[in-house]
Amino acid sequence: MYIRPFDPWKSKLCTCPFKYTLNVYTGCDHACVYCYITSYIPNAFRVRIKEGLLPKLERELRKLDKRYIVALSYSSDPYPTVERELGITRKVLELFRRYDVRCLLLTKSDIFKRDLDILSELRCAVGVTVTTVDERKAKLLEPNAPSPKARIRALRAAKREGIPVYARIDPIIPLYTWEDFEETLNALDFVNHITVSTLKLRPDSKKRMFAKFPRLMERLWPLYEKGERIGGYYYLPRELRLRILQRAEKEITERGITFGSCRESYRSYPSCDGSHLVP
Repeated sequence: MYIRPFDPWKSKLCTCPFKYTLNVYTGCDHACVYCYITSYIPNAFRVRIKEGLLPKLERELRKLDKRYIVALSYSSDPYPTVERELGITRKVLELFRRYDVRCLLLTKSDIFKRDLDILSELRCAVGVTVTTVDERKAKLLEPNAPSPKARIRALRAAKREGIPVYARIDPIIPLYTWEDFEETLNALDFVNHITVSTLKLRPDSKKRMFAKFPRLMERLWPLYEKGERIGGYYYLPRELRLRILQRAEKEITERGITFGSCRESYRSYPSCDGSHLVP
């Protein structure tokens, strides 16, 4: 089965409504330093295609309960670099249009701008993740992903097409991207919904963060040592997380944007993931 019920790694803190998920590709070449998929996908930063995906997917779509959303994608970005040439995600979207599938699309790429002709005809919402608008920091954190400016331009184009748009400011990294939060939020003030999440580390991502940002981690890791271990992740101390989330919520809602949080044991309204935007 390619379309599966979304199971957020059995996280007790997940508040997502029921939805399906589909990963068009296996692996993701954005190679984000903080990425969690390296803990369960071998060679996670190498993109592989799924042989026979489209005919098998079409068979699944014929039987799909159309009441529920299909999310693209939570493990492997639907728009890796090779999608510019291969167009597999575009073909998936064409199938979604044919079978009237409700879709929630999330990416760190701007390639989806190519597909606005299809997306504008779908019952969908489109979102981008922008960890920071600081181009230097973004390049260090997400070395192979398109720039934040390119992602935001593409999202504005989707908005002009009448597509509901949302964003994730995720992860919020204290002492680093948190310093840019207001500037990042200002760049996204046109979206309908924003979801935030603080940095959650697994042993493999912790190792990469120490290798790439040794001085930052010398200051940051002591905070995590005082924090919680939840579902295999290192969390910041609860009091610090709540201070960050409360300030983020205040600044987001003051702009008339709805607020969500991801796996934080904190409130969201009207949804954590932006799924309420899908027609």
